[in-house]
Amino acid sequence: MASDTPTIDSDAVNAYVEGYLPEEDTVAAARKRADQLGAGPVSPGAGAALRFLATALQAKAVVEAGTGAGVSGLYLLRGMAPDGVLTSIDVDPEPQGAAKRAFSAAGIAPGRTRLIMGRALDVLPRLTEGAYDLLFVDAAKPEYPSYHEQGVRLLRPGGVIAFASVLWSGRVANPTRRDTETVALRDVARTVRDDDRLVPVLLPLGDGLLVAAKAR
Repeated sequence: MASDTPTIDSDAVNAYVEGYLPEEDTVAAARKRADQLGAGPVSPGAGAALRFLATALQAKAVVEAGTGAGVSGLYLLRGMAPDGVLTSIDVDPEPQGAAKRAFSAAGIAPGRTRLIMGRALDVLPRLTEGAYDLLFVDAAKPEYPSYHEQGVRLLRPGGVIAFASVLWSGRVANPTRRDTETVALRDVARTVRDDDRLVPVLLPLGDGLLVAAKAR
């Protein structure tokens, strides 16, 4: 007897999810520059989730670790309050310069972005405690566990921390993978899950988006 359970084409489902919302031309152009620079931008699905979060939070103060070429920043800014300010930190001047051009092309007022050149883990401790609605992390994967505590410190109650690429092309699900990046991603996922100050969810968007709200 044939089973009534439909066969799921995971590739087709992923393509449908990622293509559900078309990207604006300015975002598509920024994505092309990011690919050329090897900046590894967030996927359209993950970007849409960032915009959704910024909108739901009515975010006025957002910080991202890893500017890239501005793809994630454009999504965040489109969701933030009209007077919201995005603080974006990156060690690489070339992608950050590309992000500045992307923001300008998208009509983002200069006062709505604050681009800081430097290592995010050196910059974040200098930012005001409890003053941010959202922290987005898309930086060096071995450093991810260190962003967890910074996120809890920086966020207001109800604020959200989001980590990009936490599935790492499926490597985190393979127990035989013990490279530095994979181990760090497993560590941050476990730490966020076990932190009773946070309410987490792991979303299979792009290469994985780990999101957690600060409960208290």
